[in-house]
Order: sequence, then C-alpha cells, then structure tokens
Amino acid sequence: MVNEEDGEEDEETTFSPVAAGFATPTSPTATRRLHSARTSDLDLRSRLPSRLQLDENSNLLAFSDGVRNYTSAPNTAGIRIPSRAGSILIPKHHSRTNSLGVRLASALGFDKGRSESGLAESKASLFTDERVWYDQFTSTDWVHDSIADAFRLRDLRSRKDFRGRLYAWFDGAQGWILVAIIGCITACLAYFITVTEKSIFELKEGYCTGHWRLGKSDCCYGEEECHAWRSWGERMNFTGIERLWADFIVYVVSVIFFAVAACFLTLLTRTEIPSNYSLRTLDENLAADPKPSGDNDKGPLGPPVSDNSTVPPSSTVYYPAAGSGVAEVKVILSGFVVHGYLGVKTLIVKTLAVILSLASGLSLGKEGPYVHIATCVGNIACRLFSKYNHNDGKRREVLSASAASGVGVAFGAPIGGVLFSLEEVSYYFPPKTLFRTFFCCIVASLSLKFLNPYGTGKIVIFEVRYITDWRFFEIFIFILLGVLSGALGALFIKASGVWARTFRRIPVIKRWPVLEVALVALVTGLISFWNRYSKLAVTELLFELASPCKIDTSSGLCPADGDQILDIVRSLAIAFVVKSFLTTITFGIKVPAGIYVPSMVVGGLLGRIVGHLVQYLAFTYPEARMWGGCTAEEGLESCVTPGVYALVAAGATMCGVTRLSVTLAVILFELTGSLDHVLPFSLAVLVAKWTADAIEPSSIYDLLTDMNSYPLLDNKLRPVFTSDLGDITPAVRSHRVIDISNSPMVPAKSLRRKLEHLHSVGELDGGLPVIRHSVLVGLIPAPDLEFALDKLDDEEGSRCLMAQNTTWHDAEETDDYDHDPTDFTPYIDPAPVALDIHSPMDLVFQCFVKLGLRYICVLRDGQYAGLVHKKTFVKYIKELEHAGET
Repeated sequence: MVNEEDGEEDEETTFSPVAAGFATPTSPTATRRLHSARTSDLDLRSRLPSRLQLDENSNLLAFSDGVRNYTSAPNTAGIRIPSRAGSILIPKHHSRTNSLGVRLASALGFDKGRSESGLAESKASLFTDERVWYDQFTSTDWVHDSIADAFRLRDLRSRKDFRGRLYAWFDGAQGWILVAIIGCITACLAYFITVTEKSIFELKEGYCTGHWRLGKSDCCYGEEECHAWRSWGERMNFTGIERLWADFIVYVVSVIFFAVAACFLTLLTRTEIPSNYSLRTLDENLAADPKPSGDNDKGPLGPPVSDNSTVPPSSTVYYPAAGSGVAEVKVILSGFVVHGYLGVKTLIVKTLAVILSLASGLSLGKEGPYVHIATCVGNIACRLFSKYNHNDGKRREVLSASAASGVGVAFGAPIGGVLFSLEEVSYYFPPKTLFRTFFCCIVASLSLKFLNPYGTGKIVIFEVRYITDWRFFEIFIFILLGVLSGALGALFIKASGVWARTFRRIPVIKRWPVLEVALVALVTGLISFWNRYSKLAVTELLFELASPCKIDTSSGLCPADGDQILDIVRSLAIAFVVKSFLTTITFGIKVPAGIYVPSMVVGGLLGRIVGHLVQYLAFTYPEARMWGGCTAEEGLESCVTPGVYALVAAGATMCGVTRLSVTLAVILFELTGSLDHVLPFSLAVLVAKWTADAIEPSSIYDLLTDMNSYPLLDNKLRPVFTSDLGDITPAVRSHRVIDISNSPMVPAKSLRRKLEHLHSVGELDGGLPVIRHSVLVGLIPAPDLEFALDKLDDEEGSRCLMAQNTTWHDAEETDDYDHDPTDFTPYIDPAPVALDIHSPMDLVFQCFVKLGLRYICVLRDGQYAGLVHKKTFVKYIKELEHAGET
C-alpha cells in the first residue's frame, strides 16, 4: 500500500489492485457535477504571464528568466532544470492577464459581467479551453481541441442579436480569408525564389554585359550569335589560362561557394534539445544513431531510464531549414508539436538558403522545400485569428491547405497539390478541409499566373505538348518502364540509407556538416562541367528530356537519322549514371533540398534511353508487324516519341521514391494537358508502385520517419495484430499513479516526484491516473499538474485535494468563492478513455488513430490495471514492422 498522506513511497513497489480493496468510489458523474463553477477556479489562462504569447513558435526551453528558449542551444547543455524551480510552461507567482480565455471572450464580444446560464455551464465544464498550452515534443490532444471548439461554437451561436449573427458570419469566413492570404503569400515567395534563383544560376558560366541579372537565354533571346553574353574564360583571358580551364575553375568554385553559403544559412537554425525528449533528430538525417530498446518503463521512444538512477542527458541537434521538410510536416500534421519548426526564422532562412542551393547546381529540387515554406506561411498566418491560433486541431486543417499550395505553385498543378495533401501529408482531412484546400491552391495558382515568374504566361515549371497519340504496342513498353522505374526508386532509397550509414557516420563528417556539403559540391562541380545534361538545371533538363523533337532544337536529343541514335543513347547513359550518383550523395546534406524533380530527372534519363532504343529498333526493322503499320519514312517520331517515354518514366521513378500514385498521374496530366496520355502515365505509376513496394516497402519519407523515431502513427496503414491490449500494458507502479484510497489530500512534494519521473522518461504529455481502492476515478495530465504545482507558494508543506466528496461541498456554491490553489480537482479529467485489458489491438489502434488520444487507461474487471501512452503504442507498431521484415 502506498502511503500518499505521509509522502513516503517505494519507487520499486508494484501496485496491487487486489490488495487495495474493492470499495466503490463516489460516482464519477457526481464528481463531475460538483466540479467548481467558480471563475477563479477555471480561468487558468488569466494567470499566464502577459509577456508570453504561446503558440507553435513559442520558446519553451533553455530559459533565462523563467522562460525557456528554443532558438538556440540551452546553457544547461541539455540538462533539464528541475520543474520545482520553474515550470517548463509557467513560472511561479505569475498573472494571467490578457490570457487566452480573456482574449477569446473579448474577440467574441462577451462582456465580463454578462451572466448567462449556457455560458456559465460551459465555463464550469472540464473541457472549456482553459488548459495549459502544449509543450515541446508532445502529441496534440485532438479530443480536447475538438470539444473546446464545439463549446466555442455553442457560445458563439447562442447570441441571436445582430452583433452575434455578424460575429458568427465572420467566424465562418475566417477560414476562407486565411487560406486566401496563405495562397497569395506562398505565390509571392515562389515568384521571388524562381526569379532570383534563375538570375544567379547562370552566373557560374558567365554574365550578360547589358544586364548582369539576365541569364543566357534572356540575354541572347532571338539572336543567332550572342555577343552580349560573355563567359568567364573570355573575361579572364588576361591571366593566360586557357579559356576552357578558366571556365572550369570558375564553375567549380561557384558551385562550392553557393552550396557552402546555403549550408551556413541553414546552420543558423541550429536547435539543441535534451535527449530526454525522446528524439534522435528533426531533420532529414538518415544517419541518425539508433537508440537501444528496453522495458516498458522507459521513455516511449528514447533511452531506457532507471527508476533509481539519473542518466546524464546528451544533446540532440537538428536544423529546421535542412532537407525538404516534407517528412517533418507530415509528422506535425499528425499531431506532433514541434515549436519553432514552422516559425518566422525558419521561413526566412529556408527561403534564402533554397535560392543558393538551387543556384549551386547541386542535384536537388525546390518542390519539397516549397511544401515546408508554404506550411510555415500557414502556421504564421494562423496567428491572425485566435480560432486557429489557440486550437491546435483547427490549426492543422489550415496547415494541410498550406502544404497543398506549396506543391500547387511548385509544379503549377493546383489539383495535384490538393491530392498531394490528401495522399501524402494530411492526417485529418474532412470534406470541409478538402474544399478549403482546393480554394487555397486556386488562389495560389492565380496569384502565380499574375506574377508570371517564368515569363511565358504559364504557371507550370515546364509545359510540353504531344501531337501524336501512343500506339497499342507501346503499352508493353510503358509497363516495362514502370517496372524499371519502380525498381530504380526503391534502389535509390536503399542506396541513400547505405550512404548515410557509412559515409555520414564518419566522425569528422558528422561533426562538421559544412565539410560534407563542400565535398558534395566539389564532386558535383568536377563531374557536371564535362557533361551537358548534368550541367543543366534539373527543371531545364527534365523539360528537354520530355519535349518532342523540333527541327530547330539545340538539345542534342533529336537525331537527324537513325545512325545518330546510339550516340545519343551513349551520352544519356553517362548522364544517367552521373545524375543517379549525385542525387544519392546529395540527398540528406544540410541544405534545403527536395527529391521530387531530381528523381524525375533520373527517371527521365532512363525513359529517354528506352525511348531511343525503341526508336532505333523501329528504324532498323521498319517492316516488323509490331509497329502497327507506321514507317520511319514519316519521321523518326512517327512511331515512337522518346519524350513521352521520358515523362512516363520520370513520374514512375518519383512514385518509386515517394509512393505517390494518383497525385503523380494528375500532376503529369497538368504538365502536358494531354488526355491521350493519362492512361500511360497512370499505368506506369501503378506498376512502379507495385514494384517498389515489393523491393522496399517504405517510401523515402517513411524511412526518414522510422530512422529518426518520429512518433507518427500512420493512419493509412493497417497492421495485423495477434495480441491484445494487455501485452503492451506496463505494470502498475506507485510512482505512476495517485492513490487516494486513504485520503484525497496528497502531499505536493509527492506529486512533484511523480511528475519529475514522467519528465525523466520523456512523457511531457503523459498523465497520472487517480485511483481510489483500485478503481479509476480520474486522470490529471502532466502539463496541467505542473502548472498547478507551480502555483503553490509553499510546495514543501502543501497538501493537494485530488478528489471532491459530496459531503464536503455544497453543489450550489456561489461564484464569488475564492479558489484554493491546493484544490487540484479542476485539472482532473473525471472520465478518461479506458479499455479493458483484453481489448483487441485493432480497437486500440482505431482509438489512437480515429480519436487522436494521447493515452488510454487500462482496466481489469473494472479496476485500474495500467496506462498505455500513444508513443508506446507507436513503438510497439514499429517493433511489429521490424519483426515482420526479419
């Protein structure tokens, strides 16, 4: 038996429900009814420091005056300051003036003196939006957010006067106004990135004497012989260095300079956190060190922590501006709170760094970073309206629309952007969000068309039109391309993992990310200069590969006769090997880098090679019946158009890497505008997905999520379970529960020890069940408990009320009763979600996925038997997956 009254407890004691007795506690319904309705009890947010503006970009770690800072490394080198000296969330002796509740009531027009029965009832409810804000590295309380929004709507619609109706109309219009603003700003940023990157990219080769900001194509537009464009070799003829070698030296130096500059900008977003927060990294680091596994009484996704020992915490470092950010956005949209990852600093740095990384000529794209940038815009714009700023669930609906607009402006494909959000990143996507996402993408596309970044009046990154239709015999070649491209995408994932586990784990490379970027840039410059196709920007190269041949083309991909085909194939084969290698070593370096278009380029090279080989067969054996009567006399492309093969393989390879399916088929259709080729695109994508799944079940982002231990519970998967809830339920221990069998008064120092144990194992979003005679009577969330404890003036000598009894308080208490800070009952959830210990694991999976729960209480014969955290369940799912693979 645990003696909570004396504050003495044995940390190793296993709690026995049977030994505790079988007395029936007070009805939870009565307990809920007797929760105080006093404003002083429930207006928790009115005691927040007025200087704190808590949102997803709040600084909550590494504090100087009680407020932790996440923008830089903490001075404690990752050591968590004991929460009794200052809470993670709220310092002691604070005022909550201008709080969330006050500001929300003010925004809705509620007068403080207004006394209405419906409003008073909602204030008295446990689920009014009065809890403390989310902490770092925790999961979103979806249920709480949904119920809080329901109460907000009820209070808003209870007003039947003109002002109330006006507020209700404006409340409904806020979502549309918000996504329209996000779409416009995203288009402006895309325009800025495209125009600036295009001007800088060709500075590696020369400059325009008339206007240095113009690229070669714009400088020499309409001229057969361009005298305005001067290469660096011509400009440096005074040095005596041969022109070709001067161009080569300047090119290599420029690639390294732009890449290193992008890396230095990215490193400005460096964030260091204690490892107790159960993460390995938070950027696209395939070389993250694996953590050892232990028993059930450890951090849910972190290192095992002994009950009687202190494990010195190490630091975990991540760079929010690195990589594409798609995997992290996907984790955030699933309800994982990461402060600062979608903040203003990340937005500015990533926007500038992606320009330099693209200008360097590395084998990377901008489409993935566009998703992250657009999501940053959405997160920042949510601060305009408290409806989204103070409700994490509602915020994520807007972030889903923002991510879609990023793809919409990247490819010029608004419908593809909507499908991308639905298929890849969104976790919760109701019909209302679908329509709002579509509106956001349309606004972004219209804004981009008005800005005209490409100077063509189009919004697509490139536009190709195919005149001839495909023939029946080509359907087998499209299937072959699907198989080859799917295998290529799966092998790229495996190769990236091998490269990260070998080269990136070299100590000097791991310690100095700039060194890896410089080496990759050096290799890229040395290799790419000598091959025309690897030297081009990825979007330009993909456009040339997918384009049909014209008489005046200068791409070198259009043979005049059949004898030149094999020479073109030879050049494409060299470019294919070079691009494949460069894309593999580039993915994962510490610069903003997308994988979409680079993977499409590699696939496009493969498809163009296959297309020219088929074209060569048609030229060599024109009388074969398989050609369906077409003859080479009508032109080499009368039977086979290699550009179609290139675009089909490009989409199929991207599918093999990302496992997008419908989205890719629609994007390819929007790029070509050809209904005739929708079937080849779709067929190749389907075959590629089947092939890639057979070789490597995980997409590149699934691999990142798994290796970095992001606590993502994928709602698109359905694991096969052979166990029940009891198999993952940890033993009930005294430091994991609050026992009020002897007395509802519990020493505050005992509660603090229990809270610190939860923090030590990384469960900042965990909770402590309240039990009486082995029966679950409530649960207090860890953030709420910490906030309540920090309100106490004398924590050492205080005893806290953890349950109300009908004989102690009258149900008709008046509202002017002063709140006792030692009364913790307003923070207790009287009806936590609980399942029987024999519940099938499929039911547990559906509860976590569909309800978005943080934890589930476990009962055996009606008595408390344990608590299962969401992260523990995610870890169990990952172990099942690994066991199935072996």
